[in-house]
Amino acid sequence: MTMKTTQLTPRQLERLVAQLGTLRDGAVKLEQAYAAELAQIEPSHRGSARNFLHYLSIRQHDIRSLQQDLGSLGLSSLGILQPHAMSSLNSVMAILEQLTGRGFGSAPEPPVDFHTGPLLLRDHTRALLGPEPTDRLVRIMVTMPSEAASDSRLVHDLLLAGMDVMRINCAHDGPEVWAAMVENLRRAEREVGRSCRIQADLAGPKLRTGSIRASGRVIRLAPKRDVFGRLAVAGKVWLTPAEAIVPPPRGIRFTLRIEGNCLVQLAPGDLICFTDARDQDHQLRVSEAVGACWLAEIERTAYVEEGTSVSAARAGEPVGTGRVVDVPEVVSPIELLAGDHLVLTRADEPGANAERDADGRLISPAHIHCTLDAAFEQAEPGQSVWFDDGKIGGIVSQADGERITVRITHTGPQGAKLRAEKGINFPDTALRMSALTDKDRNDLPEVVRLADMVALSFVRGPADVECLHDELYRLGASHLGIVLKIENRQAFENLPHILLASLHSPPVGVMIARGDLAVEVGFERLSEVQQEILWLCEAAHVPVIWATQILEGMAKKGSPSRAEVSDAAMSILAECAMLNKGPNIVETVRFLNGIIGRMDEHFAKQQPTLRKLAVAQLKDA
Repeated sequence: MTMKTTQLTPRQLERLVAQLGTLRDGAVKLEQAYAAELAQIEPSHRGSARNFLHYLSIRQHDIRSLQQDLGSLGLSSLGILQPHAMSSLNSVMAILEQLTGRGFGSAPEPPVDFHTGPLLLRDHTRALLGPEPTDRLVRIMVTMPSEAASDSRLVHDLLLAGMDVMRINCAHDGPEVWAAMVENLRRAEREVGRSCRIQADLAGPKLRTGSIRASGRVIRLAPKRDVFGRLAVAGKVWLTPAEAIVPPPRGIRFTLRIEGNCLVQLAPGDLICFTDARDQDHQLRVSEAVGACWLAEIERTAYVEEGTSVSAARAGEPVGTGRVVDVPEVVSPIELLAGDHLVLTRADEPGANAERDADGRLISPAHIHCTLDAAFEQAEPGQSVWFDDGKIGGIVSQADGERITVRITHTGPQGAKLRAEKGINFPDTALRMSALTDKDRNDLPEVVRLADMVALSFVRGPADVECLHDELYRLGASHLGIVLKIENRQAFENLPHILLASLHSPPVGVMIARGDLAVEVGFERLSEVQQEILWLCEAAHVPVIWATQILEGMAKKGSPSRAEVSDAAMSILAECAMLNKGPNIVETVRFLNGIIGRMDEHFAKQQPTLRKLAVAQLKDA
């Protein structure tokens, strides 16, 4: 039967054929150029690697006009060619042969077809993340809090709610705690009757702010007041002997440890008098004895500092004295405004706010330790720096190898407060360092004994992947899966090389760590970047874990925002969604389980239009 078209002229059809021929020839040539690399790929994944190269070649072109012309003929627009790139090209060109009545040469044998391409992705997902849940395709990964080591019921409830992968963050706790978490999981598996994989995230290089100098030791005691500032409820204070600390009852906010004979002489109704740090006189009214401790009330706000003298009185007569000890240190954050300077120090010294003289003139700028030595060796003036998940930003103005001076350019309208242990990002700096630290190497022997897969933090290039492969081989654990966390600009730009290197020793997956990645590439580019990562991984038949702040509000506060629910629904574009810990994590897992189960009925990967990718080229690593 002769097919007819009235939408495009024969000349236009010939141009379509030429464009498609160029795409197909380019795909074949890129595969040939990487023949040596393909020979290193694990044989069962070689077809996936070839398909990946074909897809990369096609995505070096903007084919939107081609898509439109193909669509006008009722043909595939090539919008879903990721899992079977060459088969898609061959199929469209075969139909055009019939439309034009002429042949275009023999078609290259595709590495995968329309059936085997998607199946390979599902097979690779099973190999890494375990069998598919009964009512959805997307798995749910949950980050363990420290309590998961001691609270077996929590782990049981998480598994029952729908957890498919337990995530252990090796930046926290230690081998004994990790092993206890795994033991609780194994017990829960037997009780619930379903299995769960374990992912251990190596800590990786630590790029954070250091400590901040304490301002002093003081505790603020305060009652509750109404909207008019009037006393509503007296503040409850727990008084405990310094030599025998007793935890306060539930709901008591304030504790004072008192040294001396003051407490042993007390009776209900007595007053404990003291002068606070502001030279104001205050009194606590004693209400109830609990063993050697007492419960007291305060009706005015007081600031009690270390060593404050106290005296007990009954009907105006003294009955005992003492002093307050072991008051917690108060650490004030570093306050920053746009235009301020912040000095990052290589030396591990406590940070401090800026110092000014009596007339307000600057004596010394604020400073804080940066934990990564590589930053001091490689950061240069003009490069950007971000702190605390992008809440504070600045530009390097000076760098001498020991100190980096940052001119602050971005804060909130009222300024910003920088605290200890907050993340730092150098998105413009090509940091040269191994993703595998000494701590990671020390942790790996324990990790491989407990985990099904190892997640590599702060990947920057294929050498990091090869290094992890070598360590796992040395430990006799090459069978374990690896998960590559894409959380910086270098990893995104090197993703084609990283994916090819990862296929040397599968199973492998990719985690899109959207928090750090957003800071590194810019929040306005995050949606574009995460979509490109999804496309590239689908072309390589590599499963993706969608991570960072999914239903964060619900996990922490019990209720999600509308934006969080929409974001959670988008996780069906990946093969796994990761939840972070929080007091409401069990309910959050159950909620996400329902969202994914319903969305699975509507989507099986999006069908995008294709413009040139930002990282379609295989650059020299």
